Amino acid sequence: MSETLKKVASKMPEVIKAFSALHDAVFSEGKLSVKQKELIAVGIAVAIRCSHCIKHHVSKALEAGATKEEILEAAQVALLMRGGPALSYIEELIDELES
Repeated sequence: MSETLKKVASKMPEVIKAFSALHDAVFSEGKLSVKQKELIAVGIAVAIRCSHCIKHHVSKALEAGATKEEILEAAQVALLMRGGPALSYIEELIDELES
């Protein structure tokens, strides 16, 4: 358990117990492998700018058999999804400039 979780658990043990149970359920083998789930988590961690999450899920992805290249590719998807929506606003800006 990370130091952050330990600190929060000391004040809210039931919440962390429930959070940990949810984490374990989500990251168990299913239709998606643990490796696939960790790669998804890496991308989300990058998109939401969570440094702690990035460290945790990169480590877990490597443990699950992901390569460094796969992890970087997951980050590229996050970059597109986080940065891509701005393109629609740039289109609006261009339309405004041309009107």
